Amino acid sequence: MDNVVLIVVILINISSLLTIVFSWFITPSSEFIGSLFKTNNIWVVLRFLGALFSLMAYFVFGPEVINSEVTGSLMLYDLLPTLFSIFLFAGVLLPLLLNYGLLEFVGTLFAKVMRPLFTLPGRSTVDNLASWVGDGTVGVLLTSKQYEQGFYSEREAAVIATTFSVVSITFSIVILDLIGLMDYFGLFYMTIIIAGVIAALIMPRIPPLSRTQDNYHVEGRELDESIPSGHNMFSWGYNKALQRASKAKGFADFAKDGIKTVGDMWFAVLPIVMAIGTIGTIFAEYTPLFSWIGAPFVPILEMMGIPEARAASESLFIGFTDMFLPSILIEDVASDMTRFIIGTLSITQLIYLSEVGGVILGSKIPIGLGRLFVIFLLRTIITLPIITIIAHMIF
Repeated sequence: MDNVVLIVVILINISSLLTIVFSWFITPSSEFIGSLFKTNNIWVVLRFLGALFSLMAYFVFGPEVINSEVTGSLMLYDLLPTLFSIFLFAGVLLPLLLNYGLLEFVGTLFAKVMRPLFTLPGRSTVDNLASWVGDGTVGVLLTSKQYEQGFYSEREAAVIATTFSVVSITFSIVILDLIGLMDYFGLFYMTIIIAGVIAALIMPRIPPLSRTQDNYHVEGRELDESIPSGHNMFSWGYNKALQRASKAKGFADFAKDGIKTVGDMWFAVLPIVMAIGTIGTIFAEYTPLFSWIGAPFVPILEMMGIPEARAASESLFIGFTDMFLPSILIEDVASDMTRFIIGTLSITQLIYLSEVGGVILGSKIPIGLGRLFVIFLLRTIITLPIITIIAHMIF
């Protein structure tokens, strides 16, 4: 683990140094280098902060507020090694998903489900499954790649990334174990699915997602998902998959795509997650900000019949910084119902800066920090009553 952490620190600092060089002083000589290290001033500063925070956490110097075990060290030692491994795995997985027909086949099968229910192309089903089975960050990265290639519009990419990039089953088990409710796994995950699906039906149809334009990153247009006469959805999906696979190039190009994908994630995303995640956890741990935000909701939680409402309110919005913080804050609360509600809510809120949110901000999907927070609040407002109703049925 120490070796992986050291590699992560080196990668983040290389990213920061080369970003400063190629963004401010030298014009990159290749498109690949430019795509990795030439960016605007905001991202230059964030990558620099990510590098600085990583050094402070690794070598333990500077203010404790930055390098403590609940801020910078939490990011560097607990989260970033996991992301490093996931991104390496994604370097192999994403080219396989993108280039050999799976998206075309699945997209044809699910077009009549995804478009009317969630306003999305059928191929987004694969992004969603990648999140549920693998990890939310994999779903975001897959969505970002398809947005860059012109398969998704800005609106579609934003909806998928902020609505379906749910944490994996594995992370859900970790949360459940943390709050001491492993005996309720089936009911816990059923609640996550119900609340998540209802939120997915509503969120694309209300601002800010509904007002996002259907513009494309490159030359693109809405996918034609109609099935021509003489075909059913299986035969047409198979036909489209074969057409896509026939355009795939050899192993050298596959390896090149994989290396570019890993480079994009290691050099562009890791520093952003380190910077934003550390800043977010500092606000969560060392300021009363989230307690202040949650205080007005105490009467509402009491009206909803949630025991120990004040303790619940303090963890209500802190999940925006890190998914584990609400469960850590609530684990000593006596009420099983309250722990169940907050644990489930922390997963269905979905947008947390230390991982999925940071990856979205580090990607080319056009969603800023302000909109992410609004989406987080809306998901909380939508899913909390649903989770509470189910919790009252269980407890």
